[in-house]
Amino acid sequence: MSKSIKLLAMLGLVAGVAACAQPKEEEFIVIDPEPISAEPVYTGKYK
Repeated sequence: MSKSIKLLAMLGLVAGVAACAQPKEEEFIVIDPEPISAEPVYTGKYK
């Protein structure tokens, strides 16, 4: 009887920990098709 009580207690503990575990937060990445700004082109005095 002692083994069955230990088994039930262990299963209860595992079930309790699984129920209290926080779900993972999903990460998402937004890809913008257009660049934020264009690269500046040097149009200085000396060409």
